[in-house]
Amino acid sequence: MRLVNNSLTMSLSKVCLSSLVGGNFLLVETDSNAIFTPEDISSDQRMMADTAARFMDKEVLPNIEALEQQDEGVTPRLFQMAGELGLLGMDVPPEFGGLGVGKTSLLGVEEQFTRLGGFGVTCGAHSGIGTLPLLYFGTEAQKEKYLSKLASGEWMGAYALTETGSGSDALAMRTKATLSADGTHYLLNGTKMWISNTAWAELFTVFAKVDGEHVTAFLVERRFPGVSFGKEEHKLGIKSSSTRRVTLEDARVPVENLLGGIGKGAYIAFNILNAGRFKLGAGALGAARESIKGAARYAMERQQFGRPLAGFGLIQEKLGEMAVRLFAGESAVYRTAGMMEAVFETGELVDSTTPPFPRGLEEFALECSIIKVSCSEILDDVADEALQIHGGYGYTEEFPPARVCRDSRINRIFEGTNEINRLFIPGLLLRRAQRGRLALVEAISRVEGELREISARPSDFEHRGSAGSGGVGSDLGQARSLVENAKRLVLHLFGLIHKKYGEKFSEEQEVVAILSDMIIDIYLAESALLRTAKALGRGKSAGVMADLAMAFVNDAAGRWEGLARKAFAVISEGDQLSQHLATLRSLMRWTPLNGVSIRRRIANRLCEVGSYPALVCLK
Repeated sequence: MRLVNNSLTMSLSKVCLSSLVGGNFLLVETDSNAIFTPEDISSDQRMMADTAARFMDKEVLPNIEALEQQDEGVTPRLFQMAGELGLLGMDVPPEFGGLGVGKTSLLGVEEQFTRLGGFGVTCGAHSGIGTLPLLYFGTEAQKEKYLSKLASGEWMGAYALTETGSGSDALAMRTKATLSADGTHYLLNGTKMWISNTAWAELFTVFAKVDGEHVTAFLVERRFPGVSFGKEEHKLGIKSSSTRRVTLEDARVPVENLLGGIGKGAYIAFNILNAGRFKLGAGALGAARESIKGAARYAMERQQFGRPLAGFGLIQEKLGEMAVRLFAGESAVYRTAGMMEAVFETGELVDSTTPPFPRGLEEFALECSIIKVSCSEILDDVADEALQIHGGYGYTEEFPPARVCRDSRINRIFEGTNEINRLFIPGLLLRRAQRGRLALVEAISRVEGELREISARPSDFEHRGSAGSGGVGSDLGQARSLVENAKRLVLHLFGLIHKKYGEKFSEEQEVVAILSDMIIDIYLAESALLRTAKALGRGKSAGVMADLAMAFVNDAAGRWEGLARKAFAVISEGDQLSQHLATLRSLMRWTPLNGVSIRRRIANRLCEVGSYPALVCLK
């Protein structure tokens, strides 16, 4: 690996340079050939996912009841089996017992594990936030001692950051670390709460303040003196995972187990959470895919009024919408994975930190938050509609939807609440602009100039969505133009909001969240369109993809307009508000598509082929 600065002057043949800058999607138009899609997965990567699928089908899902009851020894046994298959050390380099594969190879495995939410949490917390702090910030000696045990599943990892009083304000922690008189150990005192894997983990990454001031990370073994654990929390869902308190009472941690340097804990914590948010979002899609499969099957089998449920319009609306949202989320996840992998493969390190860490770990923090928020909410909605399609049966524990609904709810709280992540997205854009890392100010100025021309040439910004009028390619082109206008709208709003509130920008949480929701929709809509355009460019028949992408954009257009109206009403009034609304009308000119017809086509095809993957399979 080599050190580089943040100017990012290198050129990459695999992905265009502009796509390798976090948040830049909002400022530039992306080439569809520059993104990674599910259709780009290699045969080797599919084999890994198939291995995970067989493991889940044969070993895990038949043991749901035992796992949910946390029967003695069941989870550790299955966890170790996953390790023996190489499914827990995919991030870890071969020299430390892992597979050393890229981020795109992880997706299929993550999606399989989350078919059972609690087991997905166990494996995801281990291979993500439980292992990655050591992998990216550990010394060679620390890696030699622990990493192969984690990669093989011999040991389980855990991440201990949250405390009872700190909640979302992680840096308000009270756990303290004091150097012993002989200088050989740190004595840790405090209590960590909501710690996944506590019942079985052997190694904890624990965050504490050295001398009550410097946030620092430590590698704490389960059997270190002074470490104890609370009872199992009685949770709403993810019951097959373990969640307990970790209590530290003069816990003796050798000085060589300090991770990354004194005072580097916040940097470690927040950058590891980027990876955790991404993995959570990717995993949520696996559970959503499983729910759609079950809902479609039930809708075909269940007869009402002499015909299958799948023949009724409102059921078709639900099935179609579930697939539409999953397609958009999936497209964004794979796009982000490709960008992360491309940066990791450069070997670039951020030279502003000591020790330096991989740029790929923090470059796409904004996109990781988008993935976390959008995919957790997609799963919640899919799980809820799957239960509704099952009717009364869905409300019983005899059918999967009840468990999936319970399991899905935690994802909006895990890894930073969705509210915190919504505030983070515009805030990060602003901070990066202030540091010269993102040309946000220049982009806002450019948009302001363009908007002055709109009043004179409004037809240049008019985009109609009459499906089929000009062919799939024409419709997609119009949709992409609408997305570009949505970017202009967000940048225009961003400038107005910051001008009005200045340094108090972050305190106007409701308005910041509006910006965030618009940005999230832009990223998902653009990802869906780019994926479809890439498939069409390769000569594939992508009619279903086009339906899925266009349906999402069609609804996003209404959301963008509604959110912008709400924001303009907050920051302006009178003639100024009227002027802003006129700008909005010019930017968001879009003739609505027949969403009912599109979703019926999607639902009928889904029921015909039986699963979401088969629905989007290209020919």
